[in-house]
Amino acid sequence: MALFRTPWEALISWLARMEPSRREVFLAGFALLSLFAVGTAGYVGIEGWSAADGLYMTFITLSTIGFQEVNPLSDAGRFFTFGLGVTGIGILSFVAVRSAQLLLVSDRLRERRIMKRIDELSDHYIVCGYGRVGERLTKDLIEEGRSVVVVDIDEEITASLSKDERLHVRGDAENEETLRTAGIERARGLILALPDDSSNVFVALTAREMNPDLFVLARTIDHDNRSKLRNAGADKVIAPSEVGADRMAQVVLRPHTDHFLERVLHTSALSRQIDEVQVHQNAPLAGKTLAESNFRQEFEAIVIGIIDADTDTMTFNPSPTERIDAGDILIVLGETDIIDALRERVCLP
Repeated sequence: MALFRTPWEALISWLARMEPSRREVFLAGFALLSLFAVGTAGYVGIEGWSAADGLYMTFITLSTIGFQEVNPLSDAGRFFTFGLGVTGIGILSFVAVRSAQLLLVSDRLRERRIMKRIDELSDHYIVCGYGRVGERLTKDLIEEGRSVVVVDIDEEITASLSKDERLHVRGDAENEETLRTAGIERARGLILALPDDSSNVFVALTAREMNPDLFVLARTIDHDNRSKLRNAGADKVIAPSEVGADRMAQVVLRPHTDHFLERVLHTSALSRQIDEVQVHQNAPLAGKTLAESNFRQEFEAIVIGIIDADTDTMTFNPSPTERIDAGDILIVLGETDIIDALRERVCLP
């Protein structure tokens, strides 16, 4: 057996490994290029034209543009053009049809891959509405390592998401089947960022009925609709315009405080964040006080609040004697990797 293969043998081996449909298009494209070379050489040899004139005549013949002949043709030249046109147009049509089929199949395969990944998800987040707010929310959640499925009815938006292989479902979020396709029964949270409040209200009602344990966050445009969204099942309702106004007032009234919070919470720069960590049953931290756990020295993080599992009340800036029970939620300020280590080492059984 030869250690080295000739270029021809390598080409044959490469073609053999290629998908049949792609191999067809490749070979047809190669035949088309060869036909351009043959056509150019034919006109040069038969009519005595220049290579540029021969290539141009070959192009207008194969593309069926229909311009007049470059120069008058002899009888031999006309027969040659006839054969070139019949052969080339057939190959060109085959390449165009097969390429279109390949693109269509590729799109369908991509959609199937996306749907398969969605079917395998659990504890994910569903974002309804991929406008400016929905896009930013999706980006932030993905950066935090969360699985996100976008639901939007706009064809251009979903085509862009499909191209990037982002998990999405194209359809009306008010339709139960669309939410079911997005995995609403297995989702952890639903974020409603649809363009009008009435749609957000209807989707909140539908989603709450399909998954009573779902956390629903809704955006509202009109402050007066806040109560309607809460009655529809939203756990939290936010008006982005009010949040923006509050932040601007904070900057004006308390610039140094705002600067401090911005530095603390700017995770991309300092990898520091405020996060919540739940203490599970039989975890090493359960039943201990903050002093007994030696929390600050052990983890170099600060517990700024404890939410009681039974009463849902929060103790802000807890004292060292504050006891941590199973089910409590700790609000912690610290580095991202330290918070992750905290979850794994002392908050899980």
